[in-house]
Amino acid sequence: MTIQILKYAIDLIAVLLLALGIKGLSKVRSARDANRLAGIAMLLAVVGVLINFLGGAGISINAWIWIILGASLGGLLGMLTAQRVPMTAMPETVALFNGCGGMSSLLVAIGVALFPVATSSGELSNGLIEISSIVVSVFVGAITFSGSIVAMAKLQGWLSTPAWMQSKLRHAVNIAFAVLSLVGAIEFFQGGGSGLWLSVTGSALLGIGVTLPIGGADMPVVISLLNSYSGVAAAAAGFVVGSQLLIVAGAMVGAAGLILTQVMCKGMNRSLLSVLFGGALGASSSLAGTTENNEYTNITSCSVEECALTLEAAERVVVVPGYGLAVAQAQHTLREVARALEAGGIDVSYAIHPVAGRMPGHMNVLLAEADVPYEQLKEMDIVNPEFPATDVVLVLGANDVVNPQAKNDSSSPLYGMPVLDVQQARTVFVVKRGMNAGYSGIKNDLFELSNTSMVFGDAKKVLGDLLVELKELGVGKKG
Repeated sequence: MTIQILKYAIDLIAVLLLALGIKGLSKVRSARDANRLAGIAMLLAVVGVLINFLGGAGISINAWIWIILGASLGGLLGMLTAQRVPMTAMPETVALFNGCGGMSSLLVAIGVALFPVATSSGELSNGLIEISSIVVSVFVGAITFSGSIVAMAKLQGWLSTPAWMQSKLRHAVNIAFAVLSLVGAIEFFQGGGSGLWLSVTGSALLGIGVTLPIGGADMPVVISLLNSYSGVAAAAAGFVVGSQLLIVAGAMVGAAGLILTQVMCKGMNRSLLSVLFGGALGASSSLAGTTENNEYTNITSCSVEECALTLEAAERVVVVPGYGLAVAQAQHTLREVARALEAGGIDVSYAIHPVAGRMPGHMNVLLAEADVPYEQLKEMDIVNPEFPATDVVLVLGANDVVNPQAKNDSSSPLYGMPVLDVQQARTVFVVKRGMNAGYSGIKNDLFELSNTSMVFGDAKKVLGDLLVELKELGVGKKG
């Protein structure tokens, strides 16, 4: 009884810490501490499970060996991943972790289904509620795992969307996979052991079929949704094993992921149904760049020296970070340039689009690495009215989120998506390696405007050269 009370107390503390952690993640300033709280909550959850085992009977030495080995290996892999994965690969890592969460729930459900636990009366514990929970955990867990692996592979460039997956045929194929999973679930309910594996197969194929057609521009939404799925799968696994902590934690993660998904959809002005079942924005980017309408005919380029001269005379500068900045790992060099401008009496701020980069909050985390003050990070709704009074906008590796087509061209795939109105500034400098299209696969009308100049080159090198030019001009030494 004492062990059970201790376990309940640990579970309660873990749930409270997890709730505080999720709440803290909503703000950049508190995100790091919130992440630590959530990590401590998960550690306590593991301790609570182990304490529960201590109070149980029939736990063999071999079982303890597997538990210790699994926990040690998982902890080591998690630590190495956190230390070695660069910011550019963080979206893929999040997708992989979502997949691991789905696979964990799937394995728990399969384990309980194959090896039912006997109750004190000697009866097997797999009643109606347990079987229903197993079915839900298998269905959601398998979809989460296979879908997350596909999302990771697409972000890494290992997978491309087959042409036939862009046709309506994919809907028929996915319906067939869903029916296959449903048939397996029904058979499992009726006591058929093969139904379990049929459901696993159908659900895993459904996860692949739903995720594969989705294009790169919609991938942040998909990652957020898969995160929600992993929470639902965990909650279902909690019912399977009778863990209140897992039920509550999974429900919180599922709800938080769903809310974030809705926020991301709003940021792109797209419904969740259009993301999952509609046209895949950016999926055919390889073809879009070859059309006549995507050719640039009126591009103005300039040197780093010209950019520095314009910045020297500015009073207000807004930086728009994008995925290209993350690829170049140029956030620290950018911070040095900003410090030089600020020392010269120039106001510097950062415009953060909600879907900039490849995952929610990607740019916030990237700039936080370089110790950019939180108060300088401005969301789209706040910074858009300020662009007409801005002297210079410095676009670093961003593309679709600054494309005026979203407001001016009703035939554009981006039409209706909220974007940063950088074209309203006096001067716009766009730093890019070349004229490649963004995730949407279409041209950016911003690049051909009269107040826009392209500065071609790697973002880190361009910013480094820009810093040298600013110092030679004496910027930062004034007053």
